[in-house]
Amino acid sequence: MADAATQTPPAEDFAENFEALLNESLGENASLEGTVIRGSVIAVRNDHVVVDVGLKSEGRVPLKEFTKAGEDPELHPGDTIDVYVERYEDRDGNIILSRDKARREEAWNELEKAYNNGERVKGQIFGRVKGGFTVDLSGAMAFLPGSQVDIRPVRDVTPLMGQPFEFQILKMDRTRGNIVVSRRSVLEETRAEERAKLLERLKEGEILDGVVKNITDYGAFVDLGGVDGLLHVTDISWKRINHPTEALSIGQTVRVQVIRFNPDTQRISLGMKQLEADPWEGVAAKYPVGTVFTGRVTNITDYGAFVELEPGVEGLVHVSEMSWTKKNIHPGKIVSTSQEVNVMILDVDPDKRRISLGLKQTMGNPWSDFLEKFPVGSVVEGEIKNITEFGLFIGLPGEIDGMVHLSDLDWSRSGDEAVKDYAKGDTVQAKVLDVDVDKERISLGIKQLAEDPYATATADLRKGQTVTGVVTQVQDNGIEVEVEGAIGFIRKGDLARDRSDQRPERFAVGEKVDAKITNIDKANRRLGLSIKAREMDEEKQAMADYGSTDSGASLGDILGAALKQAQQEKKGDDE
Repeated sequence: MADAATQTPPAEDFAENFEALLNESLGENASLEGTVIRGSVIAVRNDHVVVDVGLKSEGRVPLKEFTKAGEDPELHPGDTIDVYVERYEDRDGNIILSRDKARREEAWNELEKAYNNGERVKGQIFGRVKGGFTVDLSGAMAFLPGSQVDIRPVRDVTPLMGQPFEFQILKMDRTRGNIVVSRRSVLEETRAEERAKLLERLKEGEILDGVVKNITDYGAFVDLGGVDGLLHVTDISWKRINHPTEALSIGQTVRVQVIRFNPDTQRISLGMKQLEADPWEGVAAKYPVGTVFTGRVTNITDYGAFVELEPGVEGLVHVSEMSWTKKNIHPGKIVSTSQEVNVMILDVDPDKRRISLGLKQTMGNPWSDFLEKFPVGSVVEGEIKNITEFGLFIGLPGEIDGMVHLSDLDWSRSGDEAVKDYAKGDTVQAKVLDVDVDKERISLGIKQLAEDPYATATADLRKGQTVTGVVTQVQDNGIEVEVEGAIGFIRKGDLARDRSDQRPERFAVGEKVDAKITNIDKANRRLGLSIKAREMDEEKQAMADYGSTDSGASLGDILGAALKQAQQEKKGDDE
């Protein structure tokens, strides 16, 4: 019995050894919590997958962690997978495993390597959060700030959602589970590489495809693949474009030609219209001067309207060529944008790409029409439109005006005096004196409706004739005399043969005088008279009739005899 006692250990020692072994086993297995281990799929059941991870019991993984909603899992018994041990045993003695967390742990390991090496990582933008977006980096969730989405601010991120992109990790903290990524830094690096390559091979005249990135009032910026070029509004199309948005939109792909390239400043000027045929080639032959074409009004300015004759070819209708009668009026009150009008080609300058057009030339010239209907000498009737310091403006047929000058108002009175008889709005008759179609002027006369009293009075008068007149006015430099209704004037030096008698005060208003006509001024409607010339003529006649100084008779005797005879003849006439 003593031997038996020696070979069999005591019960207390056995219990202690068993407890130590159990605690050791449980401690090792419990340390597996929070780690990723490899297991084998035993079975796929309704909502979970049974996985053998080499422990005393199998673990369960929710089936939804292996596939997306609505898809069947691609798992079969015997497949080897990595799982994350969340808890060693629950209250039912099961091991709780997670496939998602295993992926996340794997992803974190890979992301840490990429972060430490400065490498890019791939992911997808799948959600919005305050200040930015969430990105799935193969199971690990990262934060993408809004400023790091693109090089330029993006208004709509919807097209980027769910798309695979490369990102640069800016910051990561595994203990807190924070990762901050940037797509912008990747784009900037790629853009710099593409820009360098493009600038090396870029040259003027090269044709490229680009994407419209931004639109301004003066043009559009086109991304050529790492470098931007300016497409000016005047180089978008041969036809007139008021704003680039009429032909372009952001994001649109366009084909452009490099017009100018400065390697020093790296400025690129682009053109789209240069890829099309120039519509101005042969324009002079297509649009001869004097021909009429139909065009569309594209733009209206203070100085005229632009009319498109064909796409890319426009001409200007100057405001002076828009209407025969409407002067100093804005072109917008005559034509409107998009209106189709008939225009005449007035001038073509292919070098300056200018065509001068006329709108009024396609309509009847109201001055030509007036002259045809009312030739010079015709009598017209119209309303006084305006009274100015130099005459009356009378409205005539055809929405035109004629002018009656102050000098054509009255035969006998001055214009300033005669104009007082008229008022704006009065209807008057007038005679057409002249029509100047080129200068667009019509001269009218009111006094011409009656006979000219001066012409009647001077009809029988001749230069050199002696006439009798009545003094109407005495002035310092002479006297005014009325002769049969015509006004004449005798200058001071012509008042008498003798200088001592050349005094205007010798005469009185109403006195009759005999004088010789020295001039008939029809333009100024005045007679030139001279008493001196009459006396000299009488002297010569007396010398001829009564002798000469050579016969021994004195001049006084001769004149005395002539005067005596004249008095006798006058007495006989009176009787």
